[in-house]
Amino acid sequence: MSTFHLKISTPDGLKFDGEVERLRVRMIDGDVSLLARHADYVSAVGAGEAAILTADGQTRCAACIGGMVSVVDGAVTLVPTTFEWAEDIDVDWAKRSAQDAIRRKENSKEQQELVFAEMKLKRAMNRLRVSSMKE
Repeated sequence: MSTFHLKISTPDGLKFDGEVERLRVRMIDGDVSLLARHADYVSAVGAGEAAILTADGQTRCAACIGGMVSVVDGAVTLVPTTFEWAEDIDVDWAKRSAQDAIRRKENSKEQQELVFAEMKLKRAMNRLRVSSMKE
């Protein structure tokens, strides 16, 4: 299969820079898979799993939230707000975060508190789901 250059960069630094066969990522309107020779493209990233198939056939998964992805002249750039490889996720911390979010939801008195707690729970559950995808 053909490959293309992928660069994943977050506010915390460079997460990946190399050749891949495929990038699958959750956009705000659903999952998208990008392959070599994809048309130029720009879209907003949602919250979910990102997965790459490297040139050597290895699949790597990550929890990915927010940001954008672009394809320009065959090169793909993913700039998420947060990005954690499955093997780097602290499962105990994610479980505690989910429990805290549930408590916050139950005790929220204002709509803004409820929305914040729901977002926190969604992020924690995404991390837990992706952490189970370790190879």
